[in-house]
Amino acid sequence: MGLQEEFEEHAVKAKTLPESTTNENKLILYGLYKQATVGPVNTARPGLFSMRERAKWDAWKAVEGKSKEEAMSDYITKVKQLLEEAAA
Repeated sequence: MGLQEEFEEHAVKAKTLPESTTNENKLILYGLYKQATVGPVNTARPGLFSMRERAKWDAWKAVEGKSKEEAMSDYITKVKQLLEEAAA
C-alpha cells in the first residue's frame, strides 16, 4: 500500500476517534491533513472573533515547513497513536 492510500485510509479512521479526543490532538490532525492535501497556508489568518477558525489556521501554519509526504506520514502516525490510546 502506498503512502497516499494509507493516508486516505487513516483519514477515514480519524473520523472514528472518540469524542474524548482533545481539541489539541484534533488541531494537530487538522494541520497535518491540510498540509498534506493543500500544502502551505494559502489564506489570511482569521480575525480575533473567529477563535475556532483561528486555532485551525494556527495548527496548519505550525506544520507549514513539512513536505506533503512528511505531513501524510506524521498524520498516519498520530491517528494510530490516538486509536491505540482510545483502545487502552
